[in-house]
Amino acid sequence: MTMRALILGAAAGGGLPQWNCAAPNSRAAWDRSAAPRATQSSLAATGDGSAWALVNASPDLRAQIMATPDLQPRPAATHGLRNSPIVSVLLTNGDIDHVAGLLTLREGHAFDLFATEAIHEVLDANPIFAALDPARVARRRVGLDAPFELAPGLRATLYAVPGKVPLYLEGETVETGLVGEQTVGVALSDGARTLQYVPGCAAMTADLAARLNGADAVLFDGTVFHDDEMIRECVGWKTGARMGHMAMAGPQGSLAAFAGVEAGRKVYVHINNTNPVWRPDAPERAEVEAAGWEIGFDGMEIAL
Repeated sequence: MTMRALILGAAAGGGLPQWNCAAPNSRAAWDRSAAPRATQSSLAATGDGSAWALVNASPDLRAQIMATPDLQPRPAATHGLRNSPIVSVLLTNGDIDHVAGLLTLREGHAFDLFATEAIHEVLDANPIFAALDPARVARRRVGLDAPFELAPGLRATLYAVPGKVPLYLEGETVETGLVGEQTVGVALSDGARTLQYVPGCAAMTADLAARLNGADAVLFDGTVFHDDEMIRECVGWKTGARMGHMAMAGPQGSLAAFAGVEAGRKVYVHINNTNPVWRPDAPERAEVEAAGWEIGFDGMEIAL
């Protein structure tokens, strides 16, 4: 059986177009002209072709399920009136665009919710997530570098990547290069092939580069191309670095960082609505494609 992964949402928080944005990329997406539409960051994966795991639960999750037949209920005659092939959810951080979709899954379906202790503490502190009935939704605490079964035929291993706490937990001083349980990458494996999923990363370390090297596929944080592009576009004051995300360009960017990293496929995900790579004719897109990268899109399948 081939391990399969589906990009449910390729965009960063806000999606493309963002609901209140008329900047060039969003305008092109509203008009269905030079930029695609994309929902917020999430991945689905299966090891046996039947049971599926979600990696992050986007606020757009219901629409993503509607667009993905593999995730929809099976015939009632064989599976009952209420059923779902989704058997688990894994969280890579506590960001709104990765946890809000959990509330879509509150209608009594049993599944396992995997996260580090630090991320579970964020969920436990917010009473709204008590809507996930603990009698049906088992909250599984997993440690770093400890492989576990995420779904039948699919194992996952979490590892720390540089990042920061979610926006809603920021204090007066924000540390964007924290390395611990609050921001993680995940290695998905069927025992023969490995997919690395890192939708949020503030910097490339030697340990992280070594971990990603040799993967069959790497899906990596592509939030911004230029660190200051939100400022350039006059839609915000934060840089990519301030948000806890590497830029693609520049000496410290992901294009340079991956120069010595070999992978079967390299795909950018979690792409902000300001990023010029959304436009097929943009020189920035040509640059990333020339470096061997693909631009993720909603519905993109990675079959290994």
